[in-house]
Amino acid sequence: MKKFLKITLRIVLGIIAFVALYLLSAWGISKITVDAEPGESNDVTMYILTNGVHTDIVVPVKTDQIDWSRELKFENTTGKDTVASYVGMGWGDKGFYLNTPTWADLKFSTAFKAAFALSTSAMHVTYHKELQESSSCKKISISKAQYARLIAYITQSFKTDSAGHFINIKTNANYGTTDAFYEAHRKYNLFYTCNTWANNALKVCGQKACLWTPADSPIFDKY
Repeated sequence: MKKFLKITLRIVLGIIAFVALYLLSAWGISKITVDAEPGESNDVTMYILTNGVHTDIVVPVKTDQIDWSRELKFENTTGKDTVASYVGMGWGDKGFYLNTPTWADLKFSTAFKAAFALSTSAMHVTYHKELQESSSCKKISISKAQYARLIAYITQSFKTDSAGHFINIKTNANYGTTDAFYEAHRKYNLFYTCNTWANNALKVCGQKACLWTPADSPIFDKY
């Protein structure tokens, strides 16, 4: 019995130490800023948008560089409304997206699988008619060259079928009438979260970002 208690205590202390180290690292490393590239033109307006937990990268639906609606079809939303100027995209755990409409619906199994990369991922896509800057919505201007890098980063996050098209997830778990889900690459885990994906997107297109962060607030602190 004593041996069992010692082992149990060591496991508990190990878990506590891991959580403490993780939180301390997340806090400290997210404070380190990756500076924006200097001297670039302001050709494309994009946004970062948070719901308080998760960060979306929001870009124009159509420019001379790409028309996102060709792959992210309006007909895949329940509203099928084609009047939108911007499209927000966020990467995340598929279980969270499809099985957790509210925090009250969060199951331990869903959180555990997400934390330890035991489930698949998805892209959540939302169309916006307009956006207004606020503490949760920040406007950023980037050059065409920077946008080209961002386009490549985002498109590479989507899984494609044999014909090279994004794979729409047929589900009734939509958050509203203007959103849809798509299959995605990679697996969510404690060190690569939805906000890590968004933060990396900012780094790819040469904008201010955290060195690393699993959370949304450190990103918005930079803006």
